[in-house]
Amino acid sequence: MTVRIEKKIKGYAVVTPDDKAKESAKAAAAAAPVATPDDNVIQMHERIERPEVLIGSTYKIKSPLVEHAMYVTINDIVLNAGTEHEHRRPFEIFINSKSMEHFQWIVALTRILSAVFRKGGDVTFLVDEMKAVFDPKGGYFKVGGVYMPSLVAELGSIVEDHLKSIGMLHDPEMSEHQRALIAEKRKQYEERSKKNADAASAGLSSTDEHPEDIAVTGDGASFPPTATMCHKCSTKALVLMDGCATCLNCGYSKCG
Repeated sequence: MTVRIEKKIKGYAVVTPDDKAKESAKAAAAAAPVATPDDNVIQMHERIERPEVLIGSTYKIKSPLVEHAMYVTINDIVLNAGTEHEHRRPFEIFINSKSMEHFQWIVALTRILSAVFRKGGDVTFLVDEMKAVFDPKGGYFKVGGVYMPSLVAELGSIVEDHLKSIGMLHDPEMSEHQRALIAEKRKQYEERSKKNADAASAGLSSTDEHPEDIAVTGDGASFPPTATMCHKCSTKALVLMDGCATCLNCGYSKCG
């Protein structure tokens, strides 16, 4: 069979039987499905049946918005137990209290949250959604000076703490520079407060009109009782230092 060449020949090569065999082997390998190892990894989804026994944790809420304390229990299911893929995932949530004032929405919230947990996937979005709920009557401060805009927001904070404990959420790592800065600010404030207290006891004038001591306000956090709330970390740890509002908890400074 004659083939007419209409283009300029720039080069040529002789195809040997070995070349044809190599090309056939490549084509067969490309057409064959890629074999993947079967790890039998079980992922969380709504078709998983509830085991007879679940592990979990119970958290206490003592809010000034309700008369009696609330107890939040979050149960987890362990997937791929005993393997390298073992992990815990939230499966259900219960909220109990003697107070019946919020019974309806509490029952509705527990059923919805449990349904979302059992559906699987990334359930961490619940934390931001719940913590963004504000009470039109006003929020309150937890022990330790952390501001909660509503009771639902505190429930969201508990869900956040639980997800962190089972490894679904992680706190952003604070750099060594930030840690050193916070330690330095706290030390400066403590030294200034001690100096002003000594001057006041000696009847001398101090640099501050109202010297005050550092006091433990809860959760092991030592902040002045008159500290205001920091909008960055929602903690009552914002004090005035050298004419600038400075947070003794996260290191935020209004002056930069």
